[in-house]
Amino acid sequence: MDALRLRPSLLSARPGAARRRDHFLPPFRSIQRNGEGRVYFSSQRTQGPPLYHNQKFFDWKSSYSRISRQSISTSINASGQQLQSEPEAHDSASIWRAISSSLDAFYRFSRPHTVIGTALSIVSVSLLAVQSLSDISPLFLTGLLEAVVAALFMNIYIVGLNQLFDIEIDKVNKPTLPLASGEYTPATGVAIVSVFAAMSFGLGWAVGSQPLFWALFISFILGTAYSINLPYLRWKRFAVVAALCILAVRAVIVQLAFFLHIQTFVFRRPAVFTRPLLFATGFMTFFSVVIALFKDIPDIEGDRIFGIRSFSVRLGQKKVFWICVGLLEMAYSVAILMGATSTSLWSKAATIAGHSILAAILWSSARSVDLTSKTAITSFYMFIWKLFYAEYLLIPLVR
Repeated sequence: MDALRLRPSLLSARPGAARRRDHFLPPFRSIQRNGEGRVYFSSQRTQGPPLYHNQKFFDWKSSYSRISRQSISTSINASGQQLQSEPEAHDSASIWRAISSSLDAFYRFSRPHTVIGTALSIVSVSLLAVQSLSDISPLFLTGLLEAVVAALFMNIYIVGLNQLFDIEIDKVNKPTLPLASGEYTPATGVAIVSVFAAMSFGLGWAVGSQPLFWALFISFILGTAYSINLPYLRWKRFAVVAALCILAVRAVIVQLAFFLHIQTFVFRRPAVFTRPLLFATGFMTFFSVVIALFKDIPDIEGDRIFGIRSFSVRLGQKKVFWICVGLLEMAYSVAILMGATSTSLWSKAATIAGHSILAAILWSSARSVDLTSKTAITSFYMFIWKLFYAEYLLIPLVR
């Protein structure tokens, strides 16, 4: 503490330094150290600056203290706001994650490949009723939208009901589906399918189109009988009956009912069965049988465990695989012959070229499939659905 002692001899030796220091130190006569070694101000007066200099120092010190306290307070507030904003940001992120997770679960629950197939098929068949560009009007687009939305609601009911009664099987065959994985409870599944069935029938009834309503009603009956586990029902257990259910909806109802909805209800024209409509019905009969057979090839393990006697279980994966490929190649051959007999040059060229390309792609892809790999078979099944979509792009070109 000796370094802190200011000796009078030093102050008197450097008066200039003392004067400069007076601007920064409070007035004092001398500084002494008490017995405890603490520094204190003496009450004895010595020579020093005027009183207003002392007052300046205390004013400066008070201002500095206020500024320091404000700075500290501002820092605390800013820190507090930051600490408060972090939970808010975390809550926002959690909300978005929950929404994203819910949408993803519903996306998988709706079986999007069937949704796309349903929408494309209805649009394609509806275009067969168009006779000129003037037919593509707001009236046509409204009638088409009503049919597509009502059919998609019914599609979600059918695939959702199938999942409700296949939870244990799907834990083996399709464990990522929401009901099989536990993301949805059975009660949630029941609520979803009930709401979508009600919305489908409600929209069909409000539109007032008999072909549309009957298409929804027959699809509802067949879809329910296919899946629900009641006496004499759950037709998916029987290979032939299961195939006929899918064929009836995909090949007959979609082609005829939705065509008649546009032809008779929207355009108010008499019901006719045109050459393109008959071709679409015949071709999709082949395709629907292929989808009905092929969908069970990747699921053979779970079907065998739970007693589902599909063709894949009874005949084996390899044999059913090549039966499906052969049926599709036959369908493409018929389509090429159909195009060759067309009187329209542009329709002939599009039909022959399009189906020839699809047939070649199918054959090339089928030869490279590893039939011992479930992943490869499932991937090829989704490729079959892509061929299904492509066909509905070609059907409106058939004349």
